[in-house]
Amino acid sequence: MASTLLLVVVFVFDLIAFALAVAAEQRRASARIAQDANSRYCIYESDIATGMGVGALLFLLVSQLLVMFATRCMCCGRALSPGRSRALAVFLFITCWVTFIIAEACLLAGSVRNAYHTKYRAVLSANPPSCETLRKGVFGAGAAFVVFTGIVSELYYVFYSKSDEGVIPTRDTGIRMGAFN
Repeated sequence: MASTLLLVVVFVFDLIAFALAVAAEQRRASARIAQDANSRYCIYESDIATGMGVGALLFLLVSQLLVMFATRCMCCGRALSPGRSRALAVFLFITCWVTFIIAEACLLAGSVRNAYHTKYRAVLSANPPSCETLRKGVFGAGAAFVVFTGIVSELYYVFYSKSDEGVIPTRDTGIRMGAFN
């Protein structure tokens, strides 16, 4: 049977990752144009969203690693017993990795882009400088995929555990090897 402690720990890590991703979406950097004596430049507000995005990325990574170590990543250990649980475990394993990669990509891209600040000045008579900021919704998409990853990874672990409980019957090959005396 699936370990309740592992399911709770993974849920808590996924919940923390989701909360950090939502907070990063709310606190992403914004910029305004300031004017000096003869030039314009960008002033960026707090950069806390980058740290929150990286924190969400790390919590999701730890959560995924816990599930993969507990299930031995489906490639090590004994074979699973055939049936519906094994088929669902294989499907959820693939889905879990796809949603995990998308969530990590959104969180990483959002964190990197949020940390980027333009560093140039423009002359007053020229066009104003481009104060580039992170687009709205990048961390939000990461938060949504954190939820999907959390649900799918916990379901994967449950179905893997159900499939791992069964005993695989051995087949008699018809040839027996005995001790040579």
